[in-house]
Amino acid sequence: MAIKPVSALRAFLDSEAAGGLILIATACLAIIIANSGWAQAYNDILHFQTGPVLTPKLGAMSIHLWINDGLMAIFFLLVGLEIKREFVDGHLSSWSDRRLPIVAAIAGMAVPAAIYIAVTQADPTLFRGWAIPAATDIAFAIGVLALLGSRAPASLKLFLTTVAIVDDMGAVAIIAIFYSHEINFVALACAAILWFAMLGLGRWRAERMWPFLILAALLWYAILLSGVHATIAGVLAAFAIPLRRTKAGPDAEDSLLHRLEHLLAKPVAFVIVPLFGFANAGVSVAGLGLADLFLPLPLGIALGLFVGKQLGIFAAVWLCAKLKWAARPKNASWVQIYGVSLLCGIGFTMSLFIGGLAFPDPTRAEAVKIGVLMGSLLSALAGAAVLRFARPPIRQK
Repeated sequence: MAIKPVSALRAFLDSEAAGGLILIATACLAIIIANSGWAQAYNDILHFQTGPVLTPKLGAMSIHLWINDGLMAIFFLLVGLEIKREFVDGHLSSWSDRRLPIVAAIAGMAVPAAIYIAVTQADPTLFRGWAIPAATDIAFAIGVLALLGSRAPASLKLFLTTVAIVDDMGAVAIIAIFYSHEINFVALACAAILWFAMLGLGRWRAERMWPFLILAALLWYAILLSGVHATIAGVLAAFAIPLRRTKAGPDAEDSLLHRLEHLLAKPVAFVIVPLFGFANAGVSVAGLGLADLFLPLPLGIALGLFVGKQLGIFAAVWLCAKLKWAARPKNASWVQIYGVSLLCGIGFTMSLFIGGLAFPDPTRAEAVKIGVLMGSLLSALAGAAVLRFARPPIRQK
């Protein structure tokens, strides 16, 4: 019986590296266009206003706002689904499993923020950007790790994923608390009613998807009107989606959370995140000198990502192992753990997102992009090099 050949395209799209590689490609394309004769058309398209005026403050939504406030809410919905699944029925379902990634993620957010504040302290107006280097881009980092194949044990991928998930939780809390505008309490009350309605549907074990999606869309609009950043609606909606526990067994395919997560995974990885990268990575380097790279804002972000992430995460893992709070990732050497700590400095998507909230003015937005690109690129190259030349995994009994 002849074996049907596997499509090269399908094999690529099913690989763990695919989403990260497409994100890298679209970001590079945005940078090329922003430094070409198409730069003006690129900016005009992104800021083209479409549709009705959704809020008095935002005015008519531009394509850029639809991507950042609309499509990224779907990205945060997927993030929320992954967080809930891991905490309820996954690798973070017990405190013994949570301890190491939680400590590592907290240290990996605190140290970069401290470095950023130290570098930018001379200018108090830059303080708003303290959270920019605190986030890890899971798609980008996993993509780099997947390219290394067997040179990194499976335990390191699990460690990187769980740290990034806890990291995402911190980023969501930061966005909700520190980057919200003047609060409209009427809209916020409406959002609360809608969210409790979703929770009620979940309690009644409703398994049809469409009522949740309708309520989630209304929740997004209410959050948009409230002054809290609209993407938070995605996480709130995710926490209301019912999950059927399988007690460490295979995913329950009839569980609404699993069905929705599988439905969103590829559109988010191959459409939404690349679109965000394309819309936000375009930075012009025309007239950019070496001195511009060492200005406090881009330097603080770059050092926070490249130096702060590796120091915070590696030190946290070493301390947990030394004090016997938690075991280090199985079958991984300290050099490999250091390599993964470097990869956690890839903050691309979340760092650009928080940077846009912290500094909406064009001049500083460009400086943010430069800092994020520098820090993420250095972290990716250094992390890949360390893991590439590290000794083979240690087999622990």
